[in-house]
Amino acid sequence: VQLQASGGGSVQPGGSLRLSCAASGIVVSINTMGWYRQAPGQEREAVACLSTNNEITYVPDFVKGRFTIFRGEAKNVVYLQMDNLRPEDTAVYYCGTDLGQASSYALCHGRPTEWGQGTQVTVSS
Repeated sequence: VQLQASGGGSVQPGGSLRLSCAASGIVVSINTMGWYRQAPGQEREAVACLSTNNEITYVPDFVKGRFTIFRGEAKNVVYLQMDNLRPEDTAVYYCGTDLGQASSYALCHGRPTEWGQGTQVTVSS
């Protein structure tokens, strides 16, 4: 299983970025997928998870209304659309999965078994 995250960069507050997680060795449409982030000196935290069952998403309150997770229609990719970015969103972002069909809530409150490498997101003026 390989998860390749990309799309990070530097943006000003209020800007947007779309991260991509390209998967190989698994089919993202039949696995619950999640995005996580880790800022320097802080623990890794979940920012969005997407289940296989009815495409139910879970997004914690601190990014609700700003971050959206969704699957690509034709590609084996999971995206994280981030809008209205804030300096506190600065972190390394990772995608992950537990190779199963857990609920999006469960994955975001648990810990994936598979991780991709991270992509840096920096929000500053």
